[in-house]
Amino acid sequence: MDYLRVSIEYLSAGANRQTAAADWNEDGIVAFGADSNVALWRPLVSPPKGITSLLSGHENAVKAVRFLPKSEGQSTAHLVTGGDDQCLKLWTISDGASSCTQTVHDHTAAINCIAALHQRGLPPSTSSIFVTGAADASVKVWLFDGDQVRLLQTIKTTPKFFPLSIALSTLGHDGEGLVMAVAGTRDIVQVFVASSRTNPEFHLQATLSGHEGWIRSLDFTWETGDPGSDLILASASQDKYIRLWRFHRGKELPPVATNGAGQSMGAFLPGKSPSNKAHRLQAAENYFTITFEALLLGHDDWIYSAKWYLDPSTGKSQLLSASADNTLAIWEADPSSGIWVTTVRLGEISREKGATTATGSTGGFWTGLWSPNGSSVVCLGRTGSWRLWDYSKEQDQWIPHVGISGHTKAVTGITWSKNGDYLLSTGADQTTRLHASWNKGSGQGTWHEMARPQIHGYDLNCIDSLGNSKFVSGADEKLMRVFDEPKAVAKLLSRLCDIGNEHVETMPDAANMPVLGLSNKAIEAVDDDLEVQVANPETDREALDPGSTVRKSALEMDHPPFEDSLSRHTLWPEIEKLYGHGYEISCLAVSHDGTLIASACKASSINHAVIRLFETEGWTEVKPPLTAHALTTTRLRFSPDDRYLLSVGRDRQWAVFERDSNDKLSYKLLQSNPKGHSRMILDAAWAPSTDSLIFATAGREKQVKIWRRAPVDTPDAGIICTTTIPETHPVTAIDFLHGKSTNDTLRLAVGTEIGKLSIYSIDEISLNISSTLNLGPE
Repeated sequence: MDYLRVSIEYLSAGANRQTAAADWNEDGIVAFGADSNVALWRPLVSPPKGITSLLSGHENAVKAVRFLPKSEGQSTAHLVTGGDDQCLKLWTISDGASSCTQTVHDHTAAINCIAALHQRGLPPSTSSIFVTGAADASVKVWLFDGDQVRLLQTIKTTPKFFPLSIALSTLGHDGEGLVMAVAGTRDIVQVFVASSRTNPEFHLQATLSGHEGWIRSLDFTWETGDPGSDLILASASQDKYIRLWRFHRGKELPPVATNGAGQSMGAFLPGKSPSNKAHRLQAAENYFTITFEALLLGHDDWIYSAKWYLDPSTGKSQLLSASADNTLAIWEADPSSGIWVTTVRLGEISREKGATTATGSTGGFWTGLWSPNGSSVVCLGRTGSWRLWDYSKEQDQWIPHVGISGHTKAVTGITWSKNGDYLLSTGADQTTRLHASWNKGSGQGTWHEMARPQIHGYDLNCIDSLGNSKFVSGADEKLMRVFDEPKAVAKLLSRLCDIGNEHVETMPDAANMPVLGLSNKAIEAVDDDLEVQVANPETDREALDPGSTVRKSALEMDHPPFEDSLSRHTLWPEIEKLYGHGYEISCLAVSHDGTLIASACKASSINHAVIRLFETEGWTEVKPPLTAHALTTTRLRFSPDDRYLLSVGRDRQWAVFERDSNDKLSYKLLQSNPKGHSRMILDAAWAPSTDSLIFATAGREKQVKIWRRAPVDTPDAGIICTTTIPETHPVTAIDFLHGKSTNDTLRLAVGTEIGKLSIYSIDEISLNISSTLNLGPE
């Protein structure tokens, strides 16, 4: 028996578009929600390895992620997560492994936000306090004692609203009194105070008004590192403004507020001037006042997050804001006047000119995070991808670096290029992505998304490669689209991944998508100094978006493309559409010699459940279509020598078609089995052997069956089931390893509905299982 050693080479996942779904701890780990998983990423390691591991356990989307502060000398990190499954999970993360140590079901609706009390300047403690806000209109206060999480207090919001953001801090530098700010689906910020940190009980003491929209983010900071400095609260809202509030110790108002000349009193706010009403708080014997400090204007759309960074060396506070207007801004108080100004603006020019969140745009940045030392920032964009900037002291500017990206919804199809150089994936997020290994330069051997060939208007269902530089995909529409690689992407893959292509000079320069169209058009790259005229899409349907015009130098880079290049400059031109089906495409397959495309569509009758064949020379349909199924075909596979075509479907049957020996484009039914499985068949795969007909099918009834063609001279002539592999959950995907191992063993990979992966070693002669390897997350 030979032994397999399997390790994870590459993890790709898009982040959930939630403001509170990410956090960056002092160990340099960014944790973020990726659907029902929590992904861990170290942005500052070199070479950039992307996601290092996925934590599985939640049953629905993760919406809130927060690291708990470490106590002194503690090596493990603790992470608290919550989401749409209403449960709160505590994770322990160490260098060796990560595990869920506790799950709490106290909320009765989705958990939206989590805030932790950071012990900055406080005596070290093994326990820490954190709070959660949920869509059951409640805020819960928790104590983590270093081992378990315990509920201390439940607060119902009055007047009722759903908390979207919470901030927690000590009121004074002595650390005794605690203050909590809560905001969400109303235009107010509620301030709760607890007199004791050891046994906190929060009471509502002030309500801050002024915003004119839902409040998406709250964050506390000390104004300076001095013991007597004031506490500053930032609140970011959908009204496009950030408001700063000053918490001052004592019954007297802070000096600026008393003379009525606040920093922002001269700021222009349409309709009314900001109120400077003072709110008073009491924690035990100490008194505090809250006054409106400043109004930050500068964003053109909803503001999703605002995060403070206090530089311990200079004592200067900086505020990082992320907005739906596709910009990330860093704000500082001017040293002489005290007025808050934008010192840095990062991001991109919006593709949808004039489109805002209010008019249905899903663009923009959903959250921004500071690195622990304040020299780097990351932000999450609408495509689920992370962008990373590092501050360079030599150049005195923020330099973009390679981030990570991935699908934001279910991945529905994957395929290797015919020579195995790169991987194509397609998904319900309406994108097709190309992944390859960065083999040259500083990212030696790390995998990245290198191109985004298709950005569509329909959910994509299936994909297959057509040679080494073409692919065909099917979506929730009645046609398939064929794409050809552009010159810009081919040169990029050659330069970074050492993937050669002899037809580079005959390729189109690049591709672009008309503003009102779905078909990527081949275009010529323009010179860098050429000015592109803005066209009106209402009068010209073929008008090209100037924001996505490809310059000749656009992809001449020595690193994987950043997100703005991926979404604009790496599209592949569409060269053909294949019509014939009456409903949405469900599956397709390309023959190994590249001469045929087989496809099927969603169907509820025999008339529509046909398999259509298209030849790839003239792109015409080979008639008549193949009939066998009565319901939707879920998978099509050509045998390794293209002699057979296998189809499986929701009607529980499989069918094998054999190629006509005289006409290579024609197939006819060899055998079908209407009762192949007792429930619908979801996937199928051919064994790599060409001298005998062997294939596997996977069913909803938690079984994988291996079929073989019996010898002609036996009583059971035909294709019969020889081996059945039971699984614990419905099997959704299977595939054989191409090529045989040295001792005539077949390798079959099996994936189930809950994400479990197994590799079975199967003896080629008896088809019995010789060994099983279960793959778990690293």
